[in-house]
Amino acid sequence: MPIYSVVDIFAGPGGLAEGFSRVRNGEGERAFRIALSVEKDSAAHSTLRLRSFLRQFGDSLPDSYYSFINGTITEPDWSELYPEQWSSAKDEAWQLELGKEPPEKRLNQRLDQIRDTSDGNVILIGGPPCQAYSLVGRARNQGKEGYVAKNDRRHFLYEEYIRILDRLRPAAFVMENVKGMLSSSVDGENRIFDQVLRDLRGERSDGESYKLIALDPRRRRQLDLGKFEPRAADFIVRAEDFGVPQARHRVIVVGLRSDLAADLPDLALADLMVRHSLKATVGNVLGGMPPLRSGLSRGPDSHEEWKRVVSHAMAFVAGIDTGLSDDLQAAFTMRARRYEGRFRREREILGREGTGIGIASDCPEDLSDWLTDPLLETLPNHVTRSHMASDLARYFFAAIFAEVVGRSPKASDFPRDLAPDHKNWDSGKFADRFRVQLTGGPSTTVTSHISKDGHYFIHPDPMQCRSLSVREAARLQTFPDNYFFKGNRTEQYVQVGNAVPPLLAHWIGDALFTILTAREKRSDKEAEDVRLPHVA
Repeated sequence: MPIYSVVDIFAGPGGLAEGFSRVRNGEGERAFRIALSVEKDSAAHSTLRLRSFLRQFGDSLPDSYYSFINGTITEPDWSELYPEQWSSAKDEAWQLELGKEPPEKRLNQRLDQIRDTSDGNVILIGGPPCQAYSLVGRARNQGKEGYVAKNDRRHFLYEEYIRILDRLRPAAFVMENVKGMLSSSVDGENRIFDQVLRDLRGERSDGESYKLIALDPRRRRQLDLGKFEPRAADFIVRAEDFGVPQARHRVIVVGLRSDLAADLPDLALADLMVRHSLKATVGNVLGGMPPLRSGLSRGPDSHEEWKRVVSHAMAFVAGIDTGLSDDLQAAFTMRARRYEGRFRREREILGREGTGIGIASDCPEDLSDWLTDPLLETLPNHVTRSHMASDLARYFFAAIFAEVVGRSPKASDFPRDLAPDHKNWDSGKFADRFRVQLTGGPSTTVTSHISKDGHYFIHPDPMQCRSLSVREAARLQTFPDNYFFKGNRTEQYVQVGNAVPPLLAHWIGDALFTILTAREKRSDKEAEDVRLPHVA
């Protein structure tokens, strides 16, 4: 059974590659080998290279790595401890800005080498930077004086993806991007996504022909090979349908080389990725984690001062008129006072860094096994940021409101005494300025904006009065707990927010491997009925 070589471009911290690398074949061996990962950002590349280094050890990470992420030693010089594995990681993980460095300098040669040594068993994965396509990015661009869309090279970085696709001519590819790509156009004219689909199909001079696969299980039109082509909306994948505890909707296009697709004429593409039976929630992955206190951004930052400030905030919120109905007001007041009393009696001293690991007892076993590592003694990247004292009261209010009403409060739900002094507060533009995550369902989309503003990602536990840590955001993104993010905290948040959830990538890789190997492990008759393992 073949092992497929993977080329990962615009890789970020490596979410797609992590998912693919954990797919196993029928013999329990890796089905995919990451041959090359390319990322331009220095912090994300450092994370990518470290994870590549760890993959050199198979399923047993070195003891020195656990000593490092458990906090018993500072990070060692991996090149001195493990020169062979570190050298392999450097060969695999490149810091390179695609579209800037001439590919003839070194990239083309490496791609040719991978293609030739893999006997055509190559997969291309990744997606171009999304800032120019996202709705937020487009609104921001329109506000820039002198901005001309057709001069923004980010609109056309997908052409680098196409160039590499032409160079590799892989057996299959996976391209990921934001939903905004579906409606993005240059100067209001030709829609970019229509051209992307034409290019991915190979509708150009000397282009390899590919059959495009839509993975959205909600679309039940007939998408059999040789029949109807998917529509643009069919390429939207909802991560929460595949066991990810996050409502993350992204465009994911899978392409299968036409000569391979022709061997599977009766395979219904809509059935390649049926909805996973696992439904995960915020509470499943954040529950049980070590509780933390937020930092205080102004004035002394000690546990005693934090407890005094939060006690005052809780008492203030418990006595406030919420404007809710009498029944809901009574429930709000009772719940707030109960938390306030519990907080005053609490003797545990919370730190800004947690100890231990922990996960909710009701977390589905498959997801718990995916995330946790029994050799961890503490969670890396689990450190809180600092907040103003006035925001702690708003966080407490939002968490109580969510428990009582069942949703995060809008700006209009905040009592006047809790409203921030923003001139646009009542304009409607900041309706979700303070957004608490709800324990009973998937989180809202974790984006890179979490690096700038924690107000959109408030922890659901009223006792902690804080925004999410990097590790908590990483759990919502389904990064394993032993996945260490390099760089400063802002850079870590950006990496997590920009990544593809590894668990979602795993199911995509699993689906793709099933299709690619159907001819070898099944008869033609069996291939007609092939279905994915591990899915409902």
